[in-house]
Amino acid sequence: MSASTHDLVIIGAGPAGMSAALTAASLGMKTLLLDEQLRPGGQIYRNITAVPPSVAALLGPDYRHGEGLAARLGRSGVELRFGAMVWDVARDLTVTAQQDGQSFQVRAPQLIAATGAMERASPIPGWTLPGVLNAGAAQIALKSASAVPSGRVVLAGSGPLLLLVACQLLDAGVSLAGIVETSPSTNRWRALRHLPAALGAHAYLAKGLRMLWRLRRAGVPMFAAATSLRVEGGERVQALAFKADRIDHLLHADVVLLHHGVVPNTQLSRLLRVDHDWDLVQLAWRPQVNAWGETSLAGFRVAGDGAAIAGAQAAEPNGTLAALGAAQALGRLDVTECEQRAASARGTLKRQLRIRPFLDALYRPPEWLSDPTDETVVCRCEEVTAGRVREMARLGCQGPNQTKFFSRCGMGPCQGRVCGLTVTQILSTELGRPPSEVGAYHIRSPLKPVPLASIAALADTATIENSEPMETT
Repeated sequence: MSASTHDLVIIGAGPAGMSAALTAASLGMKTLLLDEQLRPGGQIYRNITAVPPSVAALLGPDYRHGEGLAARLGRSGVELRFGAMVWDVARDLTVTAQQDGQSFQVRAPQLIAATGAMERASPIPGWTLPGVLNAGAAQIALKSASAVPSGRVVLAGSGPLLLLVACQLLDAGVSLAGIVETSPSTNRWRALRHLPAALGAHAYLAKGLRMLWRLRRAGVPMFAAATSLRVEGGERVQALAFKADRIDHLLHADVVLLHHGVVPNTQLSRLLRVDHDWDLVQLAWRPQVNAWGETSLAGFRVAGDGAAIAGAQAAEPNGTLAALGAAQALGRLDVTECEQRAASARGTLKRQLRIRPFLDALYRPPEWLSDPTDETVVCRCEEVTAGRVREMARLGCQGPNQTKFFSRCGMGPCQGRVCGLTVTQILSTELGRPPSEVGAYHIRSPLKPVPLASIAALADTATIENSEPMETT
């Protein structure tokens, strides 16, 4: 393991991670920034330093905002290690990562996880067919390879990203066969009471209206409050069936893009066993953090959407606050100076959060999404159905970890990233207990698949933590 020559290690080079690194560098902290991608930007600004100008123009000004952050990061003096996949973090904050086929370890007294969000799973019948993707995957292909899906494309689900991806694909010349919006009509009424506060973020609202107008002007068929979604096809997707306005619909498609919002990526915080809460508004787990991003494990902080979904513009001040908290903990700032430096970031964060209650109410996932039919595959890795999970509950399994033990659900290479929330919600319904009591999967090292040779190479210098026997509750 490398010597503790760093004051701070940051995992993730998205808006929160870059902002945290820039703040730390400005305070003279020796900082190491790790990211699995080959360039800075995270998901929202993916490939920002290398994307062709034509694609950058298509992705819009919100995407190009990342250019400034990435440029400042390159001049900051922060040690940058891209292409570094973090696969273990111990409770003493030792980080183990792999880069160029070799694993290495580093430890610092302060660690910030800025690993962002991931798309919520959309377990509907037929969602495992070839040709069915998350909407975010289509956007990644556009940013990374200037590639777009061919043939007729249907987008289904809810959330701002669904409209954004639809507009971007439309501008790229993709044939959109329809947009199937699944937010219940009752969501609109619930969102109305938050509209006055949301008007403080009128630019965001105006952007949403412009996207809707763009799609309607282009004549893209749009359906609202859809239910009973089902992907049809043989060897690959052929159509999306659904019900809207009490009418059965069938949209023929070569590609179906699903999206039901994003949720915090808690794999790393789960690995470290820090305290988490079930968010009753966003219907997802989030780590407990204080105003400086610190978790229940001293020195470990979470910044950005990994702590709570608030968007890229809120992630930047969030990252700044986490870095300031780290600086204060290390004695680089006293309490008064830390509060003074935090004032601007807190003001920005407060403004960015004005619209969140409105968006959370408007795009709250439909209840049927967490209650898939018995035949629907929930765990894609191990091909475990919702019916099998319900059977486990009837047999006495009290949580996801017991269910995993008896059914292999969540035991695949993704470690429950995809199925975790759905399994918790199914068990919650079957057991008649809130998700906060049902719990979540225990996450084990390695976080992602890694060659055995890479692990063995560390054997002479370190012992990998988190190898205790699996708990069954």
